[in-house]
Amino acid sequence: MSPTISAERVTTSRLTLNVLSVPGSSGEPVLFVHGNVSSSAFWRSAMAATAGGFRPFAVDLRGFGDSDALPVDASRGVRDYSDDVLSLLDVLGPAHLVGWSLGGGVVLQALRDRAAAVRSVTLVNPVSPYGFGGTQGAEGALTHPDGTGSGGGAANPEFVAALRAGDRSADSPVSPRTVLRTAYVVPGTDFGGEEDAFVESMLSTLLGEDNYPGDSVPSGAWPGIAPGGRGVLNSLAPTHFRVDDLHTIDPKPPILWIRGADDVIVSDTSFFDLAHLGAIGAVPGWDGTPAQPMVTQTRAVLERYGPYEEVVFEGCGHSPHIEKPAEFGRALLAHLGKSRL
Repeated sequence: MSPTISAERVTTSRLTLNVLSVPGSSGEPVLFVHGNVSSSAFWRSAMAATAGGFRPFAVDLRGFGDSDALPVDASRGVRDYSDDVLSLLDVLGPAHLVGWSLGGGVVLQALRDRAAAVRSVTLVNPVSPYGFGGTQGAEGALTHPDGTGSGGGAANPEFVAALRAGDRSADSPVSPRTVLRTAYVVPGTDFGGEEDAFVESMLSTLLGEDNYPGDSVPSGAWPGIAPGGRGVLNSLAPTHFRVDDLHTIDPKPPILWIRGADDVIVSDTSFFDLAHLGAIGAVPGWDGTPAQPMVTQTRAVLERYGPYEEVVFEGCGHSPHIEKPAEFGRALLAHLGKSRL
């Protein structure tokens, strides 16, 4: 029988956050941080898997789920999010951090800024330490100084429109339900009765230039857009977000990196990277800009960092905790057990 999961609004020094927890659980806290266009709802099965020996929590980032609808200052990278997470740790105490996609970048930033508050890190198909879009090579060199090819203008406007319309159907290739079925996971994934809840989670995303997707500015280089200074996607632009100096921090808590081998979002050939889409003819006018090798970049940064383990699930896409819940739970619990104080 799965444990009961409750939700409460927790007021920190920065804002009020919606936080899921498991009443009656005990042990060291584990804080799960979700990805873009989602919320804490995606972590319920993972929370249940860890409730036996730990105290699991899952937070809605600002502008998602039921947390405060505050703007995102992307000029700070993801620090609006990571500082919010650290303010929650001021309430919970030092914790094991688990971050998925965008959340992976958030927990890495939290680690970079306050390592003493982090007992361990688990990255689940995380955004590259060099952000999303606009870089090339293992060392994350900027393709253009202004970050062209990344930021709010890189979002699919039809997907944004579907979110705004509250589209719950599977009638369009860009409806949230279809994107969930085809991009968040490998097609054919069994959601265990939670598909509708996941769609509602996606639809909780606060839209606009201050949140998702953010603003953008024109660029003279292909594909014609550069990051602005506001909103989610700009917080991941390589001109704002880079955590390639993790090897300089002390102490260095252990990192577990779990990823799906068939991820189409965070990949060396991502179908959400305008440069790769240009190379395959999906975005016109491609000028030869190379795709961002996102997985290669993460591996290079973690190898410099030191204590990390990479676990790859075959036949799995962007959401191992949803697609392979049993395998995910075993890998996470093994890591947490080794990292326990």
